[in-house]
Amino acid sequence: MNLEDKKYAPFGLVADMMATSELISGYDVSEAEQLGTIVAGVGRLFLTGEGSSRIFPAKHAITQARRYGDRLPLHTEAGLQARGYDLRDWAVVAASNSGRTSEVVGLLRALREWHHPHLYSLAAFADSPLEACATRGFVLRCGKESAVAATKSVVEQALFCQMLVARAARRACDPEPLRSLGEVFGRTLGLPIEPGIVEKLAKAQTIYFAGKNDGVAEELTLKTNEIARKRSDFLEGTYAVHGIEEVMSDSDVVVWVDPDAESEQKFSEVLAKGVGLTVVAISDHDTIFPTIRVPSHSMSSYVMLAAGWNLLVEVGVMLGVDIDRPTRARKVGNEVLG
Repeated sequence: MNLEDKKYAPFGLVADMMATSELISGYDVSEAEQLGTIVAGVGRLFLTGEGSSRIFPAKHAITQARRYGDRLPLHTEAGLQARGYDLRDWAVVAASNSGRTSEVVGLLRALREWHHPHLYSLAAFADSPLEACATRGFVLRCGKESAVAATKSVVEQALFCQMLVARAARRACDPEPLRSLGEVFGRTLGLPIEPGIVEKLAKAQTIYFAGKNDGVAEELTLKTNEIARKRSDFLEGTYAVHGIEEVMSDSDVVVWVDPDAESEQKFSEVLAKGVGLTVVAISDHDTIFPTIRVPSHSMSSYVMLAAGWNLLVEVGVMLGVDIDRPTRARKVGNEVLG
């Protein structure tokens, strides 16, 4: 996005995205640390939510924990399925932007009826139905979002979960990388993207996102529906070359987030040559595909997410859609009644 170009100025979504940079730089880890200390005492953590409140925040935190070799039992599932689980010995953290998401409110209500002692909510608004069910509620500081697609709230939820898990696993919650991450995040949002790449996505029948199961590519898959109004699918790992190529077409695009060098030739052989589709990489180094190069950073997942946001805004603007307000999608997908 060329943020000096007036064509982006009318959109609240762009303003929300840009506000995320400052939010990251000034993020206060203290409340996440407080909850992390409690969770360390419980010994198990279950993260739940729906859509954007769970995909990146929970899966990214779990991925980081695995990379550090944390021994803390850690799991995530959506609210409705989680009602069938025995969560008696788990600290349960339920995230919802609005605090009114039916599935997670229903889960906490059910657990409260069983006198569960460790229920915690994370929402953008105080005194929500979700907080009313919790042992303790935590409120995001990002404020209200201007667009239907959640952006700055997703990043704050992810930071909270990441720092919470670090403290619960008795690792240090080092806030120092956040200072530089905020600047890099903002710079990535403003990176120029080749018009040819944007045009390919704008004309695509389906946009696939391939990548690790850390929530980044999967979250961008959802945002593709909301922002660019395109069909999309998340292909975990190298799933893109393990059968789904049979139904792909040369009008499709695969956006590969943080690609593995050892699999590049296989993607080229099966997808670019075999199917005839376009593969675009989001990476901090050059690849054999058209690549959106992002700055390197120790918290690279957030940088990859920013690059994906940048790309999707460009596609939506090229298509002339209202990137703030989808026709059918709502801010609260399934709002609790009463």
